[in-house]
Amino acid sequence: MEKIIIIGCGGAGKSTLARKLGEVLNLKVYHLDALYWKPGWVMIAKDEWETLIKHMIEKESWILDGNYGSTMDLRASAADTIIFLDYSSARCLYGVFKRRIMYQGRTRPDMNEGCPERLDWDFIKWVAQYKRKKAPGILAKLEEFKFQCKEIYHLTNPRETEAFLEGLINKRGIIK
Repeated sequence: MEKIIIIGCGGAGKSTLARKLGEVLNLKVYHLDALYWKPGWVMIAKDEWETLIKHMIEKESWILDGNYGSTMDLRASAADTIIFLDYSSARCLYGVFKRRIMYQGRTRPDMNEGCPERLDWDFIKWVAQYKRKKAPGILAKLEEFKFQCKEIYHLTNPRETEAFLEGLINKRGIIK
């Protein structure tokens, strides 16, 4: 596990998992949201975004957390490990509302400065529909990547994710 992407619905805990994995595996973590959004919630230019992703995946090791479908294939092809947090819509909605309360008026640690936490109806709708509209396509992609000798982890709830982390910690003999 040297090149890892973590994908999944908003509120599933991708950034939290990325931070924990980074500590366990001693790998640099890149939160794609922090790179995609410039201060004031301004999107990065498409060509700049693609160049940035291409530069990052050339590095020897990394953890990239975030979706961003336009570069998903590029990141997944470069990765040796893909982790899909495929949680229920209710769990993800809980995560985004909890995050909104925790960081109200402040910028999350996995975001670029100048992007205070916000929550709007379009994002809530996207999270609520993710399991039905986005997850099936991701699962189909994961099937394709299985034939490319990738380690793929399809985690469907926080308990599975914690067990996955505990397994890595135990496997590596890390003392908490």
